[in-house]
Amino acid sequence: MQLHISDAAVDCFIKEWGFSKGESIRIFVRYVSGGQEPYALGITRDDPIHPALSANAGGIGFFMEHNDVWFLEGKDLAIDASGEDIILKTG
Repeated sequence: MQLHISDAAVDCFIKEWGFSKGESIRIFVRYVSGGQEPYALGITRDDPIHPALSANAGGIGFFMEHNDVWFLEGKDLAIDASGEDIILKTG
């Protein structure tokens, strides 16, 4: 499992979301509904405590805590952007 962060995603986090170099972004699992896909990934500012995955891009740290990586099922996570939207893709 690896994190891949595009330059477009870094630009979006800085310009549209207000993140700064030196900050950390946590990717976490959250409950969204009782339907076919009840869980999704969320993003928040946070500092790592027990990171299982981490990467640095454009001076920003990205990580997933140990208790959230089950969601990836051994797959990589790519973080990209389209306009103001952040796109998270597993594969």
